[in-house]
Amino acid sequence: MRAPKRSRSEEGGDPAMRSQRLDRWLYFARISKSRTLAQKLCQAGHVRINRDKVRSGAKAVRPGDVLTLSLPSRVRVLKIAALGDRRGPAAEAQTLYEDMTPASPSPQLFPPRR
Repeated sequence: MRAPKRSRSEEGGDPAMRSQRLDRWLYFARISKSRTLAQKLCQAGHVRINRDKVRSGAKAVRPGDVLTLSLPSRVRVLKIAALGDRRGPAAEAQTLYEDMTPASPSPQLFPPRR
C-alpha cells in the first residue's frame, strides 16, 4: 500500500520556506466560500501579494506575505501568519492571518458638504 502524498505545505524543513497555493489559502482562511471563487477573485485581478497583482490562484504564498484583497464591500489587507491544513471553524481560520486593514474614517470626521 502506498503512503499518502504530502503537499508542499506539509513537508518538513524550515517553516519560513513552506508555501501554499493562494486559492487554497484563501479558502482555508474563509476569505472565499470555495476554491473556485478564490481562483475567480485572483483571475479578475482583485488580489495582490506584496503589492504585486496576481492573475492566478496557483501563486505560492508564505507566512509573512501581505495580501491586498479588493472585495465588493471593502478593501482588506491581511498578513499571512500561518498556512492552513484544512477549512476549519471561523476561530481557527482567523489564526491564519493578521488583519492590517486600516480603520475606515468615521462619518463624524468628515461631515457632508453643504
